[in-house]
Amino acid sequence: MWSETRSPWRVADQFDPDETRERGAVGYSSAMDAALRMHAERTPNPDSIKWVVGRSVMQGGATVHFDTPPGVEVSPLAERLFAIDGVVGVFLAANFVTVTKRTEIDWIDLAEPVAAAIRAAVGTPLGSAFEPPVVVDEEVLAARIRRVIDEEVRPAVAMDGGDVVFVGFREGVVEVRFRGSCSGCPRSSATLESGIEARLRELVPEVRGVVAR
Repeated sequence: MWSETRSPWRVADQFDPDETRERGAVGYSSAMDAALRMHAERTPNPDSIKWVVGRSVMQGGATVHFDTPPGVEVSPLAERLFAIDGVVGVFLAANFVTVTKRTEIDWIDLAEPVAAAIRAAVGTPLGSAFEPPVVVDEEVLAARIRRVIDEEVRPAVAMDGGDVVFVGFREGVVEVRFRGSCSGCPRSSATLESGIEARLRELVPEVRGVVAR
């Protein structure tokens, strides 16, 4: 349980950067540090806290998520947060930073160092080596997937008296429907994994899996 005086919600508002800041830290600015106000908000995930910052973090509606330390040249802010034992995820958005911890770690032990890290490096969320992730057009990928299914998969399955129909593609997962002899066939799972999924992942690297409905 969090004590009334040591909960993350009070730490965010009452934290005094003069008590724990490190001189020369990346992104450190005494003027900015003194003026910065932030507060912590609970999220549906008990291992994540949303730290709302009283200034802009990311520009233009951009967001970025790190689940491993990115290196100071990629994100000084995320690297500083990952240096705290127990931090396993950092999400940067317009005016907040969401920090995720390991389940066995208590927020009481992380609140102050996390608040200190955000205050010290919020001015440098991204470094010179950061490369924005490539935004993949799912409609374009869906067309490529459909072409592979129509030209390679369906003719092979038709030889066994069945059919495979493309249903959709979302967040890396292809959805198909079996018809004819393939519908309810005990070998359909093997066909799906070793045949259809393997071929799609080979030709369309963005595919992470295939499910049948």
